[in-house]
Amino acid sequence: MSKHDHHAHQHAHANTPENENGPVAGGEEFWDERYSESARIWSGNPNALLVRETQDLAPGRALDLGCGEGADTVWLARRGWRVTATDISKVALARAAEHADEAGVADLVDWQRHDFAQSFPEGEFDLVSACFLHSYGEFPRERILRRAAAAVAPGGTLLVVGHAGGPSWNPDVHADMHFPTPEEVLAQLELPEGGWEVLTAAEHVQPMTDPEGRPGTRPDNVLTVRRLA
Repeated sequence: MSKHDHHAHQHAHANTPENENGPVAGGEEFWDERYSESARIWSGNPNALLVRETQDLAPGRALDLGCGEGADTVWLARRGWRVTATDISKVALARAAEHADEAGVADLVDWQRHDFAQSFPEGEFDLVSACFLHSYGEFPRERILRRAAAAVAPGGTLLVVGHAGGPSWNPDVHADMHFPTPEEVLAQLELPEGGWEVLTAAEHVQPMTDPEGRPGTRPDNVLTVRRLA
C-alpha cells in the first residue's frame, strides 16, 4: 500500500462472536490473525490527510483511534504530542509499540486495547484523530464519533477522515456501503450550536498504488472541527 495508508478502517470494528466458520470479520481474534499473517501490513507512513490537517497544531495530548501498526501515532509523537493510541488488535498494538521504540518516542505513547463499541479511552485530548473508522458489519460509528467529540478538550481539534468511494481500479468494490459526506458526518456528531468551528469539510482525491503496484487514486472525505474554549 502507498504512503496514503488507509489503516484504521480495518481495525476499529465492533467485537463480534465467532461463528461455525471461525472468527467473524471485524472481531479481535480476526484482526489478531490477520496481523499475524505477515510482519507488516501497512506502509509505516502516516495518513496524508492527518499530516495535512494537524501539522500546524501545537503539540499536546492526542488520541489516535484505530492506530494499527502505529504510523500516525509515531508521526505525532515525533512532533512532540503525548499520544494515547488504541486498537482492537493486541498484535497490532505490540507491533506499533515496537515501531515507537525504534523511533525513540516510546515514552510519549500510552497503548490501550479498545473495542470502541464496548469501551473508550478516558480523559480529554487536544487532538482526537478518527481516520477510516469504517466497518464490514454492524458498527455504531455515529455513537463512537460522538464519543470522540466529547473527548476533545476546549480549544482542541477533532479530525474525522473517511472514504468517499472505491479506489480507481475498482470503484464499485463497496457499492453496498454508504460513505457519509463531511456534511453528513458533521450532522451525525450533533455538536452544540456555537460550540464548535468547522475548519475543513471537503473531499480529496488521494494517490495510491493498486495491488499490482500501478498508480491509482481513491476519494476520501475529511472533516476537521475545533471545539471553542
